[in-house]
Amino acid sequence: MMLKKSLASLPRSLVLALLCAGAMAQASAQTAVPSRIGFVYTERLMTESKLAKAADAKLQAEFSKRQKQVDDMLARYKQSREKFDEEAPKLSDVDRTKRTRELLDMEKDVQRMQREYNEDLFQRKNEERAAIAQKAYKLIEQVAEQDHLDVVLQEAIWTSPRIDITDRILKLLDK
Repeated sequence: MMLKKSLASLPRSLVLALLCAGAMAQASAQTAVPSRIGFVYTERLMTESKLAKAADAKLQAEFSKRQKQVDDMLARYKQSREKFDEEAPKLSDVDRTKRTRELLDMEKDVQRMQREYNEDLFQRKNEERAAIAQKAYKLIEQVAEQDHLDVVLQEAIWTSPRIDITDRILKLLDK
């Protein structure tokens, strides 16, 4: 009765966590084999590996010309805008309306070009990251099997350095 009242006063998530911990403790006591865990910082694989650096260089080369085109078009728009701002008071209503419309069209073109560039770059980055991830996951599986790991996690608030296998995977990726 007293246990029931004290459990009722605890937050539901804490009660669930206690029940899960108890079940895990009982299961490991029955099997007498401790679970082995590994951890991988996948973001490090996507930024620090030679494959990732090569992919970044490849994307830079692939998109540098388009980036220059976007930058040039943006510079032309800004120049036209500044020129219009200087000349607007001297223009007739018809000319001012015409130039305003031209500037709006030019602004839309710049925005469209920037959006298309960003979308294409994002898609290509995702493709490159997917290729790296595919190779990395195969290597993670190999290491997990070699070390007889029961689980490999890729997201955690904190991990002990002794379960971190990221450096090993980076070395294997860089071969």
